Amino acid sequence: MPGDAEATKKRLLAAGAREFAEYGIAGARVDRIAEGAKSNKAQIYHYFGSKDALFDAVFHELVVSTVRERPIDPDDLPGYAARLFDGYEDHPDIARIATWYRLERAGTESLLDVIVESNRHKVAVIEAAQRDGRLSSRWGAAELLGLVLSIAGMWSTMTPEFTALFSVTTREQRRQIVADAVKALLAA
Repeated sequence: MPGDAEATKKRLLAAGAREFAEYGIAGARVDRIAEGAKSNKAQIYHYFGSKDALFDAVFHELVVSTVRERPIDPDDLPGYAARLFDGYEDHPDIARIATWYRLERAGTESLLDVIVESNRHKVAVIEAAQRDGRLSSRWGAAELLGLVLSIAGMWSTMTPEFTALFSVTTREQRRQIVADAVKALLAA
């Protein structure tokens, strides 16, 4: 039944996301993924071809859902950064999977098309807003996007020892700092 195949794929993606967030690509084990999905290893290879391809599918889904749930708004980059911050807070596995991706895929030739296209779209939207005079051209569009993304994810990349230095303890305060930092960046 087609419904069963889709349900199995969804369970494998969810179990894969949990496993990759915890152990990375190299440390992930297909046995644990299959067990977590209430499936078997053969299904991973049947639907995805390899553990690496399953990771790519997990990351693809993560990017697609992030773009859908938190679309870029060049007229409100502080709000966009705050919404991305919310995503990191609501789903801490996002930052973990993205970190594993950067660590284990750095320098590889195989870029994920969904990420390339997402970034191209965001840069194009920022460039259009800069051409229209709605955004400053002080920063190039790609650089501005990189700065906004970095600010949005800053709390999720800090060590507990570093965050202990701050008197900021609530989510709302951290969210406001993200939005204010992007506002200051745009005003510079």
